[in-house]
Amino acid sequence: MASWGCPHEIDGKCSKFDAAVCDPGMKGCVLAGRFYFLGSDDKNRRLRAKEERAADDDEPPAAASEA
Repeated sequence: MASWGCPHEIDGKCSKFDAAVCDPGMKGCVLAGRFYFLGSDDKNRRLRAKEERAADDDEPPAAASEA
C-alpha cells in the first residue's frame, strides 16, 4: 500500500498555517478541492463544486427557440 506526505507537514503541524495541527483537506490546505477525502463531507464540498462547474461547462448550450 502506498502512502503520501505533505511537504508542508512538519512533525504533524502545518508550516503554511502558523504551525496549526495538520488536517489534510482543511480550509486553505493545498490538497483541498483536489482529492476526495473519505468520511468527510465538509472537506469534499470544494471538490464537488469544482466537478459541477466542469460538468456545466461540458453541456452544450440550449438551442434557441424559433419564432
